[in-house]
Amino acid sequence: MISVAVVNQKGGVGKTTTAINLAAAVAADGRRVLVVDADAQGNATSGLGVDRHDLSQCIYDLLVADPTEVSDDLVRSVIRPTQVENLSVLPSTIDLAGADMVLASALGRERRLQRALGHVARDTDVVLIDSPPSLGLLTVNCLVAAQSVLIPMQCEYYALEGLSQLLHVIQVVQAELNPRLSVQGVVLTMYDARTKLSHEVAEEVRSHFSGRVYETVIPRNVRLAEAPSYGMPGVIFDPGCAGAKAYQSLAREVFGNAKEGSRKGA
Repeated sequence: MISVAVVNQKGGVGKTTTAINLAAAVAADGRRVLVVDADAQGNATSGLGVDRHDLSQCIYDLLVADPTEVSDDLVRSVIRPTQVENLSVLPSTIDLAGADMVLASALGRERRLQRALGHVARDTDVVLIDSPPSLGLLTVNCLVAAQSVLIPMQCEYYALEGLSQLLHVIQVVQAELNPRLSVQGVVLTMYDARTKLSHEVAEEVRSHFSGRVYETVIPRNVRLAEAPSYGMPGVIFDPGCAGAKAYQSLAREVFGNAKEGSRKGA
């Protein structure tokens, strides 16, 4: 099972859009894919057509439960299918907002997600974890559960702001909790080829992350922005649009590398 955490503590960088579109593109190739929605906003859940208000259980229930009571059947009962063949989601609701507080004094608190996902490893080829826009205990759980990290970075001013803090957290997790973790790569999002700013930011990011920035860039695209309101990833909603084609290309680039082994670690 390949597990990738999509992480950036900044909001609005295209993190959820990247997670669900990569997932749909990989599922279209016939692999069994699970999106883990680890964000209390639940955008990956709704973006995949699952109504958060109809859920009786979500990822929160698995994280706060006594680990001895988390079984294969329980985890599978929380996971929901989507309208995309081969693609399921471990959904989130607003309940998840209280997880950090509940887990603060729990034994093995950093490994709760890792243990839950272990119950579906035999049924899943690829896991994409949509991490929260923070560097708290939930994000640490995402990093411990993953083999690699994909960092979306928007082509706007302050793109690199806070990056050193994120890389420090990744290094601490590598050293203390998950030595297999590596930085899979950086993907440039919200790229506008018409502007000088996008070109300049792209150059800056490529210079900072020499050799670890994907060739595929994700453009600003109206159809990608519209797709979640229909409960679909953009690659399903309008597979011919520029944004969908970019994510299809990125999926080939990311998971081709993932098969061969992650890129050099952080």
